[in-house]
Amino acid sequence: MPVAPPRPRSLPLNALRAFEAAARLGSFVAAAEELGVTPGAVAAHIKGLEAEIGAPLFDRRAHGIGLTPLAGRLLPDFVSAFDTLSAATQRLRSEAAPRVHIAALPAIAQLWLSPRLPALRAAAPDIAISITAMERPPNLKRVPFDLSIFYRPVGEGQGLDDDVIFPVCAPSLAANLDDPRDLLSATCLTDAIWADDWSTWMHAVAPDLAFAPRGPLFSLYALAVTEAVNGAGVLMGHEALIREHLASGRLVAPFPMRVALPRALAVTTVGPARRRDAVARVVDLLAAQRR
Repeated sequence: MPVAPPRPRSLPLNALRAFEAAARLGSFVAAAEELGVTPGAVAAHIKGLEAEIGAPLFDRRAHGIGLTPLAGRLLPDFVSAFDTLSAATQRLRSEAAPRVHIAALPAIAQLWLSPRLPALRAAAPDIAISITAMERPPNLKRVPFDLSIFYRPVGEGQGLDDDVIFPVCAPSLAANLDDPRDLLSATCLTDAIWADDWSTWMHAVAPDLAFAPRGPLFSLYALAVTEAVNGAGVLMGHEALIREHLASGRLVAPFPMRVALPRALAVTTVGPARRRDAVARVVDLLAAQRR
């Protein structure tokens, strides 16, 4: 009579994933954000995993968490394992169907990437391109995006466009702007994420001028651009994002002074894309449209 002894239970993959993320990021909250679950779910997964193995993995503290010696020793193995799993998963998806999922800063998605989508579709009609707008670059090794497009320090990723800033406004407002001092009495539109743009530009072109922008604050740069086109005020323009408006004349630059920031609009992938796959083709097509 054949004997079929019960097999030892495998440790649950979701619990191991929660442990790896929390240990790597040093936070249950950050792990939850990366995994798309609640901090309570992460804590429950880890508590169950600790009960399963019979040993603690984290030191719970009043102001955060710390790794136990056991967790610290094994974390590199789990990081490497999930890196490998992520790469294999992305390769499986890529080879099963030519799809590319792009994560991008909302302003980049709306103002830089969107106008280029028709050319991308025409050049690669077999590739399904999806776009998700988010405020921070995702960890491509842990989330199902194939590439991301954000402003990054120069040299990080593959540069697609420089980041050059200068004030822009509707033509109707430009007649009253001859000198940077005229901005003292002008309505200045400010983007919440890039709130320092005004001081950066003014410090470079008029360092002795005490200036603080007066005007509305926007949480979406694309909305601020629309308001600038509507004549609501002067906006600090990022050249890569407003180039189409400048070319059409909807926006003009009243001052000749421009300031290059130490970063670039860049595309990053999870690793070196194989030259014949869909991700590499999209990256090449985007790079070919570099201005």
